[in-house]
Amino acid sequence: MSSNRLPSVFLLLFILFQPLTATHCAALSPGPGKAGCPPGGPAGPPVHTYEVVRTYPHDPNAFTQGLVYHDGMLYESTGKYGRSTLREVRLETGDVMRQRPLRPRFFGEGIALYHGRIIQLTWKSQMGFVYEREGFNRIQSFRYRGEGWGVTHDGARLIVSNGTSTLHFWDPQTFREIGRVQVRDGDRPVTFLNELEYVKGEIYANVWQSDRIARIDPDTGCVTGWIDLTGILGPRMMPEEAVLNGIAWDEAGDRLFVTGKYWPEVFEIELVPKKRKEDG
Repeated sequence: MSSNRLPSVFLLLFILFQPLTATHCAALSPGPGKAGCPPGGPAGPPVHTYEVVRTYPHDPNAFTQGLVYHDGMLYESTGKYGRSTLREVRLETGDVMRQRPLRPRFFGEGIALYHGRIIQLTWKSQMGFVYEREGFNRIQSFRYRGEGWGVTHDGARLIVSNGTSTLHFWDPQTFREIGRVQVRDGDRPVTFLNELEYVKGEIYANVWQSDRIARIDPDTGCVTGWIDLTGILGPRMMPEEAVLNGIAWDEAGDRLFVTGKYWPEVFEIELVPKKRKEDG
């Protein structure tokens, strides 16, 4: 072995014996499907459907990308180049109380409300923004790699989707990745994960261009159940892009809200086991 190769060898040994970070551990851990996810198919995770408790007005021109509930208000991110906004909307009336447009080059995506700050992603610009909830003053911008789709948090970490089957965990202060998990139904990856909400220890994720919401264990990535919202909008003439995309959770009131792109209503729903509804 020539002497000029020694530094490379020592460097390799140094790397191999370094402790793994949370990101490395998540990336190297076996897929959740191999670690005990419930099998797919008829014997797979339980399916819930819904009962509509109440409906609320929603701007039919809003291309909804992210939705959060807080103290009687919905905070909403809308998309499309040149039309993207951050909004504060009164739930009961659908009135837009405050609105901040994004620059035309940004396509608004998911939002999360974390410790009085609103964090908003953009689609392909690899740029996110942080606002004060009161007043919508922008206090920070940050960069990330890849596309931005949905974002929520579990109180300690931001949870981010990018349209794949992988959910990424970010530090909410630095926006650096600290872990990731692949979402599986049995041994099958679940792709097109979109708008997210954290509900009672689970991640709820819209599956883009479908009427389904996946319920996900954040520790394993296993799908623990499905919510089937087929037919909730009724037989209406809607644009092709008017798909389900918007989940908001009222923790204090134990209420779940859903809506979609260009939908004229927000629905407050109660989950019902599918078999019970069919039998009823």
